Amino acid sequence: MPANLTPEYLEAERKFRAATTREEKLAALEEMLATIPKHKGTEKMQADIRRRIARLRQEAERRPSTARRKPFYHIEREGAGQVVLVGPPNSGKSSLLARLTHATPEIADYPFTTRVPLPGMMEFENVQIQLVDMPPLAPSHTEPWMLALVRQADAALLVFDLADDDVLTKAEETLLLLDRANLHLRTPSALDPLSTSEGERAFPVKRALVIGTKSDLPGARETLELVREWLGARFRVLPVSARTGENLELLRREVYDLLGIIRVYTKEPGKKPDLTTPFVLKRGSTVADIARAIHRDFVQRLKYARIWGAGKFDGQLVHRDHVLEEGDIVELHV
Repeated sequence: MPANLTPEYLEAERKFRAATTREEKLAALEEMLATIPKHKGTEKMQADIRRRIARLRQEAERRPSTARRKPFYHIEREGAGQVVLVGPPNSGKSSLLARLTHATPEIADYPFTTRVPLPGMMEFENVQIQLVDMPPLAPSHTEPWMLALVRQADAALLVFDLADDDVLTKAEETLLLLDRANLHLRTPSALDPLSTSEGERAFPVKRALVIGTKSDLPGARETLELVREWLGARFRVLPVSARTGENLELLRREVYDLLGIIRVYTKEPGKKPDLTTPFVLKRGSTVADIARAIHRDFVQRLKYARIWGAGKFDGQLVHRDHVLEEGDIVELHV
């Protein structure tokens, strides 16, 4: 059976051959595995790519700790989640990062000002969320490690300039680059689960919002309607202005909701709960999950819990499989 390799796979293979570091080779191999057609004719090729990925990872693990140096694009996760800012050149990503965090990115009118990823911590009430400003995505300026950053993040903000007359073309180019790398982005909803399929293949979907910047400039409102008409079925589209602050507080809430997490608090019997430092858990977590978050052995000794929260009576008795909700206060008994 012929392999029928796609242009996306051949481009990833070219990047692998041109790679000079282990990290670049690994990122290119992962892209090759993601874009290779999945059928009987490519099974040996898939197995070979997986072997090469495994070998590179083993080599990295065998390196002495004193010799290990993380690549410049590696960003350690911090806070309740990691969210990358993705967009074409001059879309306003750096200005957004500067307004939402204490980071100080270089901001200029010329394209490709951002050359390396820059993190900043965004506050939302009593939690911290990590935002990462990425170099812009463009057809001739997208490296494998940039796509790997998007793949590894918990969610993405697709940032487009509403004052740019060519915004729809640039948005299409950005989404095409991501789709070709099997990075399928969408805003989740209760009626539309985060999954998609192509024939018999199933791909995970990355949580994302579309952010329209420079909403205060002339013509931005008209462009916003065009963006919503084109992308509204796939994404939640939020207009913002880093200059005036329009919708920036709403954006903090939207990012928190996008991550699919909840805040849960604990209390000791007979004492008041500490509402300043929540446990941050994935939506759908149970009483057993918060017991495990406190200590991995604690869950084994858990007998029951009492819970305070919306839709419950105070101190309601629940068991370990009870699903927690945002703002619940849990008193664990062992």
